[in-house]
Amino acid sequence: MIKKSIIGLFLFPIFLFSQSGVTVTDSIFSGGKYRTYKLYIPANYTGTLSVPLILNLHGYTSNASQQQTYSNFMPIADTAGFLMVYPQGVQDSYGNPFWNAGTVATSIVNDTLFLNQLIDFLKLTYNINLSKVYVTGLSNGGFMSHYMACFCNRKITAIASVAGTFFNFWTNCSPGKIVPVMHIHGTADPTVPYNGNANMLGADSTVKRWVTKNACTPTPNYSMVPNTNISDGSTAEHYQYFISGNSKSIVEFYKINNGAHTWPGSPYIIGTTNQDINASAEIWRFFRQFSSNDFSTKVNAIGQSEYVKIFPNPFNEFLNIQYFENIRSVDITDLCGKQVISLKINESVESVQINMNLLEKGIYFVCINYSRKFKIIKN
Repeated sequence: MIKKSIIGLFLFPIFLFSQSGVTVTDSIFSGGKYRTYKLYIPANYTGTLSVPLILNLHGYTSNASQQQTYSNFMPIADTAGFLMVYPQGVQDSYGNPFWNAGTVATSIVNDTLFLNQLIDFLKLTYNINLSKVYVTGLSNGGFMSHYMACFCNRKITAIASVAGTFFNFWTNCSPGKIVPVMHIHGTADPTVPYNGNANMLGADSTVKRWVTKNACTPTPNYSMVPNTNISDGSTAEHYQYFISGNSKSIVEFYKINNGAHTWPGSPYIIGTTNQDINASAEIWRFFRQFSSNDFSTKVNAIGQSEYVKIFPNPFNEFLNIQYFENIRSVDITDLCGKQVISLKINESVESVQINMNLLEKGIYFVCINYSRKFKIIKN
């Protein structure tokens, strides 16, 4: 099994470091089951102002509580005022918690659906700035962060992965927009090898893939991180990639020389854990630069306009589209942007009926001429 190659078992006591906020444990119903999560709410959160949200995903065999303790974002959240949610993965066939980054059928576990529904659910209770929703994670959680950026980024502004790369079978990663990415990886990682293997890309190749997809200048700004802790057995290098004319680094890479399968800066030392950088602080420093409004256009979430009528909405078996101008095509995508139906339109007709029987219940987007988009719901 591929998941065997992304084991990240961390054994340490569960207690939280200095913090002024509270942690809430709750669940939502997703994919036919209750999915749990932990939400850290800093003391300075009042609900008056909208705040960023960070999803922090644990590694394979780990859990939400361990990820909260290990990454230790709480003091940063207390100062910066963002919400931090730690979702819990479900158990695989071996009984180990995991994230389905394309390794099993979505009919078995649909984690992209769960994470999207979690964002929507939290928005109902908390004043979240939906233009500043970020995903980070360790190991399998890092893979899932990259997976979300590739295949389900409609609600995601930027991602950061620690010790998690691309699976080799992700041959059709098509973000459809710029997704800022930070990647952190140790060169001595025995679990997710720095140079990759038959199942997964190496760290350098992962970074280069995002540099290409985000249309960054291929030559980075490079700096050696000061070796402030000479006893941690490692050093760090920093690479920043930019888009021409943009002062923000769109892709960043921390190469941890001799670093193990660890979270740099963590108070828990598991193998060679670099202490020259604090991964959590660097991830927030990277995230806070970006709003989704920087790189994407807004979707028009309505059912009709002066040019097009889409009915019935919500629909069941058939969807009718009536239009009052010449169009050439209709594309229907799911919530994650995956194309589920594509039709070429005869310009001589004024309406079309589409059989939607094979689609699952949920929200879809209709794209007319690749310019006008309409949100539809199947009951």
